[in-house]
Amino acid sequence: MATSIAAAPARVPASPVDNENLPNLISRLGDDVMELVDTKISLLKVEVKEEANTFIRGGVLIAIGGVIATVGFVLVNVAVALGVATLFAGSNLTPAAQYALGFVVTGAVYLVLGSIIVMAMKARLARQSVVPPKTVEELRKDTQWLKKEL
Repeated sequence: MATSIAAAPARVPASPVDNENLPNLISRLGDDVMELVDTKISLLKVEVKEEANTFIRGGVLIAIGGVIATVGFVLVNVAVALGVATLFAGSNLTPAAQYALGFVVTGAVYLVLGSIIVMAMKARLARQSVVPPKTVEELRKDTQWLKKEL
């Protein structure tokens, strides 16, 4: 007699994803989102630090340029003012007026030069972007990814 025993199909082990229930998936999603946010915050910190360093370096260079210009202004102003005062030696001006005129002319020249330097550095710093471009791009990518996933 031939007896036929129907063989039960072999059970395939379930994958780890199949065994997870909804609370575990939500928990894992929350952990992944927190890790993503932490990564983005770290990127933002690095970029802000780089931008701050750029502005600090620019400010220090402006300050150094200002000090050098001030020292130069004082020394050259005295020399030029005395030189200009000798040009007025043949005039009817008093020696005090000759010296004053020499200092006014020299001061005006250095005031114009210093203003040009300060405005050039200000324009250079104004071109520096305040918004961290890498972080903004990464956040845009993440937003698009989250829209696709949800």
